[in-house]
Amino acid sequence: QVQLVESGGGLVQAGGSLRLSCAASGRTFSNYRIGWFRQAPGKERDFVATISRSGASTYYLDSVKGRFTISRDNAKNTVYLQMNSLKPEDAAVYYCAASSALYTRRQPNDYDYWGQGTQVTVSS
Repeated sequence: QVQLVESGGGLVQAGGSLRLSCAASGRTFSNYRIGWFRQAPGKERDFVATISRSGASTYYLDSVKGRFTISRDNAKNTVYLQMNSLKPEDAAVYYCAASSALYTRRQPNDYDYWGQGTQVTVSS
């Protein structure tokens, strides 16, 4: 079992920044790829970004490339999502998830463990 807890969400004006954190406990954190997903009201849960076990490889949704950065600190069992130049369409509940997959995964079903989510609201 891996327990994940997100934090760092909040209300920000368009163009602003937030840094989300995903703290993990349980099994060896570095054995898992971590992904960030988001879900807006009435919409499906969408992939945002993922990072490999070592942190050497990352992959992003096209619409967040150049604005969002995913990183991890395995010594602290934490993954971060730095979000800059936020837009109203970025508003959603953001979830982190853990997958034992070695290669890039973008589908929610590929992830085994999920956090409870943190709300991000972007005012225009």
